[in-house]
Amino acid sequence: MSAHNEHSSHGHGDHGDHHDDHHDGGESHSTFKGYAIGFVLSIILTAIPFWLVMNNVLGSSGRTALVVLAFAAVQIVVHMIYFLHMNTKSEGGWNMLALIFTVVLVVITMAGSLWVMFHLNTNMMPVSAHEMRNMP
Repeated sequence: MSAHNEHSSHGHGDHGDHHDDHHDGGESHSTFKGYAIGFVLSIILTAIPFWLVMNNVLGSSGRTALVVLAFAAVQIVVHMIYFLHMNTKSEGGWNMLALIFTVVLVVITMAGSLWVMFHLNTNMMPVSAHEMRNMP
């Protein structure tokens, strides 16, 4: 019986050590407070752009779009930190490296797509109806 108790206490000790190693790996375990902060920030970061658009606060649709995009970028960061628990320590930094690689690819794709569409619009569309009549 005492051998069984030693074995079970030893097994529990191994499990506890493994559990402690799991926490030392940099994986963050959020609390209710962390989720509540993330939720409140998400609501604020959604409500402000909604208010800006509905009340036409900035006047210019281009400026409004840029501000809304900036709020969207901040909200993405809030979601990654508070809900996805991403930081430089999780998974030995590989999560952050994968995220950076993904962001670089998305920026290159979006910038290239916008560049191509802008130049197609500029080079392919006639400037006026008069020019259209003179085309062969």
